[in-house]
Amino acid sequence: MSFSVAGRENCAEIAGTPYVYARTSEGSFVMRATCPHRGGPLHLATLEPEGNRLVCPWHTRKTSMSRMRQEIPAVRSGDTVTAVFPGTAEADVRLSYRPLSVDLAG
Repeated sequence: MSFSVAGRENCAEIAGTPYVYARTSEGSFVMRATCPHRGGPLHLATLEPEGNRLVCPWHTRKTSMSRMRQEIPAVRSGDTVTAVFPGTAEADVRLSYRPLSVDLAG
């Protein structure tokens, strides 16, 4: 599935799970927009000072960026990213908007 890296359709929602394209000094990748711990808005996360973990804005749980980068295979071409999501053949798919934190908008 393809979606925009920024703007009003920067979030692909697959079976109710939102994904966004993040850009950091450590690299770019498609990630879940929700925290794996309690579903917080991970698309608004900040980076740890070391720059290798995302910090959830709800409860400060830290999530490894290396794990996030390996979760969804994706390729960017211009302003579009194409990603391979699990179970997309039968899943409800839609595009929406999620603001990204300054740390993820690179």
